[in-house]
Amino acid sequence: MAEPIINKVEESGLISLDLEKYYPAGPIMIFDVKDHLFMGLILKEKDFRAALTATDWTQYQNAAVAITCSADAIIPMWAYMLIASALEQFATVVFFGTEEQLKEKLLLQNIEAINATDYTDKRVVVKGCGDIQIPAAAYVSITNKLRPVTKSIMFGEPCSTVPIYKKK
Repeated sequence: MAEPIINKVEESGLISLDLEKYYPAGPIMIFDVKDHLFMGLILKEKDFRAALTATDWTQYQNAAVAITCSADAIIPMWAYMLIASALEQFATVVFFGTEEQLKEKLLLQNIEAINATDYTDKRVVVKGCGDIQIPAAAYVSITNKLRPVTKSIMFGEPCSTVPIYKKK
């Protein structure tokens, strides 16, 4: 009779934490100011305001929106304020920066919302690889969040971990 297969990882009491679960799931859109500039380079206030008025803002409904300018143009601060004001009633989040910066911000917010007490005196393995490139800031954030409460923190996979912290 064959010996039963024993899942040693499961018996070890390790908790695997996959940061991909906290990656922003909703739609993310970009509002590029360049598309509303004269010749793609110059902001003319009257034309800019007319372009914003003509914009169908409903396309940003329930999306996280990053306001950026891909042109090497001088944009006055009030222009970003006008865009933010128009987006506010449609978008779930309005952010200034690149799409990657917005994704990182949302990921960090999701990590911050984790209830650290769920990991009190637990042995946690923060998953190290996956389908989504997780920024280093997320690993720093989860370490800062869990270190005060966990028994240990490791990086990698339960079968092959790198020790990060162990309570003494």
